[in-house]
Amino acid sequence: MSQVRSGAALLVHAYTASGALLAWLALRSAWDHQPRTALLWLSVAVFVDATDGFAARAADVRRHASWIDGARLDDIVDFLTYVFVPMAILWEEGYLGGASGLGAVAAALIASGLGFANLHAKTLDYYFTGWPSYWNVIAVYALAWGWSRPTTTVTVLVLAVLVFVPLRYVYPSRTVTLMKTSIGLGAIWAAQVLLTIWWLPDVPAWLLWSGLIYPVYYYGLSLWLNVRTAQQ
Repeated sequence: MSQVRSGAALLVHAYTASGALLAWLALRSAWDHQPRTALLWLSVAVFVDATDGFAARAADVRRHASWIDGARLDDIVDFLTYVFVPMAILWEEGYLGGASGLGAVAAALIASGLGFANLHAKTLDYYFTGWPSYWNVIAVYALAWGWSRPTTTVTVLVLAVLVFVPLRYVYPSRTVTLMKTSIGLGAIWAAQVLLTIWWLPDVPAWLLWSGLIYPVYYYGLSLWLNVRTAQQ
């Protein structure tokens, strides 16, 4: 029985590691100037990232595959899928370029690398500290809205700085405050993002504007919780 459970735990870790393969497939698509395909691969990677934690707890991987650091593995894969590949997509599609674009890419990669290595990046009460490197989402919105190169460059630079600003951001599936609302709205938004990617580059206006509702909610809730904490 212990061997079966160890095997199940290893399969869960392999499931997490499969995100690296998805990142590679997305990167190949980016190099081939197929941003829609690249973003679809990254969407599959997000699904893996969203579900492997439940599988890990069910298989009790810390007990049955204790020699593998699942958190470290998850961070490695997440850096590829949330940071590295999205930057490649923005570069290959011309949303970043030249010296300023290279500086923005460097800022994003270095800031997010340090952010992922920050021992205090996630709080004990389930918040992210500093902007949580959602560069894959930035790539989707840049392509969907057709941002100019200067707009993309400035946005990337500002967000790279926010990685180091110790504001607390909601961890949608684990932050207790309004968790059910966050998960429900997040599920609707995920469907909107998938539709947005599918319809690239001709995304309907209603989808573009409605796709802003959840980000406004997310950042608004995060800001409100920061203010509430500061007042306590």
